[in-house]
Amino acid sequence: MEGKSEFLGKESIGKLLFKLSAPVIVGMVVQALYNVVDTFFVGQVYGAESVKAIGGLSIAFPIQMIVTAFGVVLGTGGSSIISRALGSKELDKAERTLGNVFSLSLILSILIAIPLLSYLEVILGIFGATPGIMPYAVEYLEYIILGTIFFVFGVTVQNIVRAEGNARLAMNAMLMGAGLNILLDPLLMIGFGMGVRGAAIATVLSQAVSSVWLLQYCVKGKGAVRFKSRYLKPDLNIMKEIGSIGVGSFVMQASNSVMMIFLFNALATYGGDVAVAVFGVIFKVNSFIFLPLLGMSFGLQPIVGYNYGAKQFGRIAKAVKLSLMATMTFGTFGLIIIYLFTEQILGIFSADQQYLAVGEHAIKIMLLGVPLIGLNVVSMTLFQALGKARPAFLLSLSRQILFLIPLVIILPGFYGLDGVWAAYPVSDFLSFLLSGYLLLRIYRIFKGHPGSS
Repeated sequence: MEGKSEFLGKESIGKLLFKLSAPVIVGMVVQALYNVVDTFFVGQVYGAESVKAIGGLSIAFPIQMIVTAFGVVLGTGGSSIISRALGSKELDKAERTLGNVFSLSLILSILIAIPLLSYLEVILGIFGATPGIMPYAVEYLEYIILGTIFFVFGVTVQNIVRAEGNARLAMNAMLMGAGLNILLDPLLMIGFGMGVRGAAIATVLSQAVSSVWLLQYCVKGKGAVRFKSRYLKPDLNIMKEIGSIGVGSFVMQASNSVMMIFLFNALATYGGDVAVAVFGVIFKVNSFIFLPLLGMSFGLQPIVGYNYGAKQFGRIAKAVKLSLMATMTFGTFGLIIIYLFTEQILGIFSADQQYLAVGEHAIKIMLLGVPLIGLNVVSMTLFQALGKARPAFLLSLSRQILFLIPLVIILPGFYGLDGVWAAYPVSDFLSFLLSGYLLLRIYRIFKGHPGSS
């Protein structure tokens, strides 16, 4: 079965990157679209209350990200082990890892959902939910949290499937879920008059269908790694390795949520409900740039993991260079599009004049550092795929925890609401410098000592 992944060590790097990244990028763009569709229909359904309702979804989003972050830690940790095991012909280890990832998905989902449901309003209050925003956020999140298993398992298995080199299947799963969500949103929100509750149910149902489809692929043994029920029993060594590698991705996503505690509280203090709604819209618009960048890095991961296991270091260096060129070019192009069509983009979600005035000013500041983000994403993916947990962990912390949180605390004291928006490009620049430094170090090691790590 391992022969199905051997093309990762043979095909040209450019062709491989395109083959593995393009399907993921398509899936990520569609995922960004259906994140935005929720907000769009909320704006249509609630009219004069649209700013508060959009604010409710904005506050809910970081908690939703914490849920999926557990899938990310299992997916990135498990996929790194599996791709390296396939490269070094250790099929049994790959199969044990797959079984452990399945059982951990269920265990973690239960452990996450119970405390979130029990203390939901308290948690939302910590995140800065105002009295006007709170009811919408609670109504949306109750249903999202009940569907935790589908979010954790879906994200996890998508990563595993990509690790085998089957990026097209992962894309199809994302397209299936996103397409269903886009169809269900207007049906439940408008047709059945369910509002934000309908948006949440549509999201959970679409994720459930995608997850079940991926599950049958794994159980029927269609991939390079065959599912074997005896490996569902947790293996402490596998669990530790998954955790040590995947913790970088978890921290990157969870730290984004922790950062938003400071961010939303600053927004509520200096700009109120309107500023919270504006940030939520900008964040989702930015996902049309950030998620494809992430998609490019997902295409990089199995190439690096397999060729590291096979000790073909020159192929790794070439793959990283091409990935950097692609991500930084795409980031620059995305920023130009947003600058040219700012008014039209913001107007899709609400016609509120205060929202539009604040949003047009904010988006041009907040997204200024977008062309630099590609270096951070590619560098972190490289270290994850190499199984190097420490630098991956440091890079995952850098943008959100090391740089952004202190800037969100300090800058508004001098510049008010503008300080909140400016914290983003400044942290992007600082993270760019750190990523470049670490990437240069690992490149020199590969160049000077091919057998070293």
